[in-house]
Amino acid sequence: MHQILAPLKPGFEEILTPAAIDFVVAISKKFEARRQELLARRQTRWGELRAGALPDFLPETAAVRAGEWKVAPIPPALADRRVEITGPTDRKMIINALNCGATIFMADLEDSNSPTWDNVIGGQINLRDAVNRSISFTNPDGKHYKLNEKNAVLLVRPRGWHLPEKHFLVDGAPISGSFFDFGLFFFHNAKEQLARGAGPYFYLPKMESHLEARLWNDVFVFAQDHCGVPQGSVRATVLIETILGAFEMDEILYELRDHSAGLNCGRWDYIFSYIKKLGHRDDKVLPDRGLVTMDRDFLAAYVKLLIQTCHRRGIHAMGGMAAQIPIKNDVAANDAAIAKVKADKLREVRAGHDGTWVAHPGLVQVAMDIFNEHMPTPNQIGVPRETYSISQADLLKPTEGSITEKGVRMNIDIGLQYLEAWLNGNGCVPIYNLMEDAATAEISRSQVWQWVKHGSKLDDGRVVTMELVRNVLKDEMARNPGTPAKAEAAKIFDDMIGGATFVEFLTLPAYERI
Repeated sequence: MHQILAPLKPGFEEILTPAAIDFVVAISKKFEARRQELLARRQTRWGELRAGALPDFLPETAAVRAGEWKVAPIPPALADRRVEITGPTDRKMIINALNCGATIFMADLEDSNSPTWDNVIGGQINLRDAVNRSISFTNPDGKHYKLNEKNAVLLVRPRGWHLPEKHFLVDGAPISGSFFDFGLFFFHNAKEQLARGAGPYFYLPKMESHLEARLWNDVFVFAQDHCGVPQGSVRATVLIETILGAFEMDEILYELRDHSAGLNCGRWDYIFSYIKKLGHRDDKVLPDRGLVTMDRDFLAAYVKLLIQTCHRRGIHAMGGMAAQIPIKNDVAANDAAIAKVKADKLREVRAGHDGTWVAHPGLVQVAMDIFNEHMPTPNQIGVPRETYSISQADLLKPTEGSITEKGVRMNIDIGLQYLEAWLNGNGCVPIYNLMEDAATAEISRSQVWQWVKHGSKLDDGRVVTMELVRNVLKDEMARNPGTPAKAEAAKIFDDMIGGATFVEFLTLPAYERI
């Protein structure tokens, strides 16, 4: 039994057909109990960490790590992934992203999407039209957008296991956002994608264990059988963006080995996860966000392990996001931003990454030029490289650096601006010449929570207290009151930063308000 608790606007019925509804309900009924068990397992493991344990490689899966297995061969459409662009699923964004010259477009139903009902179902309509090439858009000024002859390959990121879809109930409870997003897209598009020479390709976010990857794999097998799609058609790239997932890279690839498209360094959420899972420890306090760069020891170790793991298993190791956007009115600032992007992409290609992410079409060619120069082949999977022995200590190594009043203010300022936009239905926001998504707000509030919890000292000797944080919140609201949603954002931040217990995801209480 299902219920839809939101209006069915014109066109929504084309996505929410009886057969599509039956399919997502079937997925939910078959797998929801396992999803709940895995979410409960997350809480148990987190409790163990708070009690003093540290993340580590699993002794019970040592044979998987030691084995000489490989994942299934790479489909031709995914052999070359040198520059991927990502963004939400509004109509104009999809057209521009597919046309921009990137090799891959990851259409995002997760971190850069505010999951209003209109965004969720409207995004599915737009994706369907993109797959069948009927998509077009005319802006209020009369400018018309349509697909070029040649486009990027489409991948879709559904919501993570922890996120519900409150507008669609199954047996009286909200369906998993993962089941809903994946199910609707797969049902309407898998066969069409295969007929056009690609396939149903996905990015999977925020997994914390190989058991969560096993659940995804079982969903894929069920979906392919149910819809009459050949087994192995689905391919999924897993974002390693949790500290616990980093210790199970081999195991995650193994569980998805018939459906794997590799791993990606989801570095912004990875930093958030490091704080979330280890933030109770006074030896894991991170400095200002701007100082937590990819050359820091714990991040450099994570990159080395990911590349080595993927290449050993015969699959892509994807680099992380360049969040910079072109700065039109300041040549010097734009040059500085582009220089940062170039340095980041050069680091990635030299490390052995097979491709990278950008957030703006204006950066596609910048990244493409660097990968073309240093990666003449479609990928670097077969290129011999130095081998590393990455230890638990390497992945958890503390990071030194200053905490400043400017850093506190920047976290609160950017976090409030982003959350305000999210509550207003926009999940991808340019702020201070960076493209920000939900990971930004998560780092912002988690860092400040950690600093308050440990009474961290600023570089001028003052202690970060809740009083100091509330004064900064007041200052930011007075300086830029924004829309009514900003006051709501400030309340959410105050509640979360001041709480004794860390709230796992900012987007869960925020979702109750949209």
